[in-house]
Amino acid sequence: MSDSIFFAPDICQHPFLTEEESQHCVKVLRMKEGEQIVVTDGKGFLYECTILGAHPKRCAVSIDKVNKIDKTWNGHIHIAFAPVKNMDRNEWFVEKATEIGVDEITLLQCRFSERKEIKTERLNKIIVSAMKQSQQAYLPKLNLMTDFGHFVRDAFEGQKFVAHCYQTPKTLLAKTYRPNENVLVLIGPEGDFSEEEVQLAMNSGFLPVSLGENRLRTETACLAAVHTIHVIDQIDLSNHIQNSNNPILK
Repeated sequence: MSDSIFFAPDICQHPFLTEEESQHCVKVLRMKEGEQIVVTDGKGFLYECTILGAHPKRCAVSIDKVNKIDKTWNGHIHIAFAPVKNMDRNEWFVEKATEIGVDEITLLQCRFSERKEIKTERLNKIIVSAMKQSQQAYLPKLNLMTDFGHFVRDAFEGQKFVAHCYQTPKTLLAKTYRPNENVLVLIGPEGDFSEEEVQLAMNSGFLPVSLGENRLRTETACLAAVHTIHVIDQIDLSNHIQNSNNPILK
């Protein structure tokens, strides 16, 4: 069986790989009929399959076994950020965030945004590739460009933070975030959010936070937020396991 994971979002209804996945399976990996592969639908399931028809444009498979995969983190991690002008840096963030673990990414249109529009097709392809490369079964959701004012007024069940660089009271995300809960973090453009946007976010229930003393690029700040959340979650989980195994603390 190949170590590669293939992506087919509707495999239960349509047991075929997409043309792109079929070409990778048949042309690149040179897999043939009768060989076994692993396919994910991006919804938390891995399917052990056998190739029935090794066609480079429409590879047919049969599903032999279905495995439900648990996420390696709790809660819903949502990062909303203003894309930067350099697309390579936006692509770098969505790739690395997917590898580390994120549930949802929203592209924000802010007052000082360098990008007024963005095509998401390539970003989605990068997310799919990163999900497969990191052997995950959950595909992060990428939302289209959204107006900041409309977005912050939408309901979100969980912790809400806005990271900014103004010299006003704020706390470190690492000290404010409660582990293993739903969380939404706003990251502004390279010119930062406007003061009015920060105030609007705070009026909508977002807590102001810092990601450290250094001033970070937008995509670095986004990844720092994702990594901080995972580190806090892992420390909390480790402490629970350690306490549960300590007879003195029981």
